[in-house]
Amino acid sequence: MKSLKRILIVRTDRIGDVLLSTPVIKALREVYPESRIAFMLRPYAREIAEGNPYLDEVIVYDKYGKDRGIYAGLRFAHFLKKKRFDAAFILHPTNRVHLITFLARIPIRVGYDKKMSFLLTDRIKDSKHLGQKHEAEYNFDVLKAVGIKKMSDELFMPRFTRDKEKVEAILIEKGIKAGDKIVAVHPAASCPSKIWPPERFAKVCDALVRNDSCKIVFICSDKDKEICRQVVSFMSEAAYAVFEGLKLKELAALLEKARLLISNDSGPVHIAVAVSTPVIDIFGRNQTGLSPRRWGPLDKKSIVLHKEVGCRDCLAHKCDKNFKCLKAIKVEDVLDAAKKIEESISS
Repeated sequence: MKSLKRILIVRTDRIGDVLLSTPVIKALREVYPESRIAFMLRPYAREIAEGNPYLDEVIVYDKYGKDRGIYAGLRFAHFLKKKRFDAAFILHPTNRVHLITFLARIPIRVGYDKKMSFLLTDRIKDSKHLGQKHEAEYNFDVLKAVGIKKMSDELFMPRFTRDKEKVEAILIEKGIKAGDKIVAVHPAASCPSKIWPPERFAKVCDALVRNDSCKIVFICSDKDKEICRQVVSFMSEAAYAVFEGLKLKELAALLEKARLLISNDSGPVHIAVAVSTPVIDIFGRNQTGLSPRRWGPLDKKSIVLHKEVGCRDCLAHKCDKNFKCLKAIKVEDVLDAAKKIEESISS
């Protein structure tokens, strides 16, 4: 393929998905060192891209805000058109993105054969639902259209001194000192089918405080406060702190200080991996396309906990088996995993 002077990468879904796309940025920069590379994403994920040294520009597409509606979509397409991109690599298919990049008259539009894919110039067979490999690998399939075959699984999350200093100040304020063994816990998730019972999180936290002198740091968004409150209400130990509403870069700075993250399948898992903090990833669903094989943490230190319970199809939040897959994971399973990770860190 000819030299590309202006490149657009598009990923407009969730935080974890955007993080898993960061290796693509570096790969394109290595092949096109002099090109202008931009990343288009949703507002809540912008901090993942801002500060990435391989990017020249971050473009925010606010489809539920200022870019909502037909007129706003046309205006956004015109905005992209003026930037004169040579190619758009669309890592997650959506009707809107395919239409907008088409209307922006970007000459090369590469993506998956799904969701109005007739608007693309280069289409890749969509087999993501089969879950035959990791999402990061699927992202690199899009780059094969320009001859990039070398894959990387190194995630990148920008961190800045001001964010680290803010987190350190909050830790001190909450009674957590330098040198304390911090274990971060994220008991929430985007769907009930991903949420391990709060009382079990509480038992794990109590055991880590009593047996390993850990300080527990709960992380939660504003909408997830109730789950954190439930876990805390079940705890008998008091060595914990709750961090609410952190910005993504502040969350990364906090996770970087943690010895370990214990989490349901969610975005913080991939942020922890990006800052080299091992994860215990509690995974319920194992249907093809939703399994740990596709969405698990991308590092060797982390441990995925999943137990097969005979489900043929996952009904997600409409589960008719009372989330048997999640309840099959015991407190002892998590504590054993924590011990293995601690031993690997210490060895």
